[in-house]
Amino acid sequence: MKHIYLLLIYTLFTTQSLIALATDSSVQALQLRWAQISYQLPSNEREEAFEVLIKEVDELISVYPNNAELRTWRGIIKSSSAGAQGGLGALSLVKEAKRDLERAIAIDSKVLNGAAYTSLGSLYYQVPGWPISFGNDKKAKEYLLRGLDIAPTDIDANYFYADFLYQSGQYTSALSYLEQALQAAPRLGRTLADEGRRAEIQTLLKKTKEKIQ
Repeated sequence: MKHIYLLLIYTLFTTQSLIALATDSSVQALQLRWAQISYQLPSNEREEAFEVLIKEVDELISVYPNNAELRTWRGIIKSSSAGAQGGLGALSLVKEAKRDLERAIAIDSKVLNGAAYTSLGSLYYQVPGWPISFGNDKKAKEYLLRGLDIAPTDIDANYFYADFLYQSGQYTSALSYLEQALQAAPRLGRTLADEGRRAEIQTLLKKTKEKIQ
């Protein structure tokens, strides 16, 4: 009986380990493909490419519905797809992204080093407010700061908070967070994403300095 019990524990542990490896591999693939679409494809090809990627992550979530990392990435991909599509027609995608990010936070509030909070905060300041959509600067600041609290040196957390401050006309404060973003350590396996984000930081940094001068 003892041997059977130990075998069951071993089987359960092995199964969970295999699931973790499978989802980790899937998340890495999603991260890479998102970066390729965002930073390497021409802008007129991104919408269709994101649609294909959304279908891929939909299939993964149908198998792993409570995986916070997959939920976060579907939210990020849908947000990016909405940006590529543009216009009021993209608002339904943005709302779906919001639901995914909220679900990810409910499962694991610190998922992907605070990325769900940072992404949710970025949605709140980039979409229109009521009655068109759910945009809200107060909530944007709250979620962006939660992301920073979890990962104070993260490149994305600092960049998006800086962008929020810039959009709010707080240029001196934005400059401080942009400089912090540039000091962020490289992320393992995310070279392309880091390069693309650093280019965006440099662009915003130039605009911010021009505003201050």
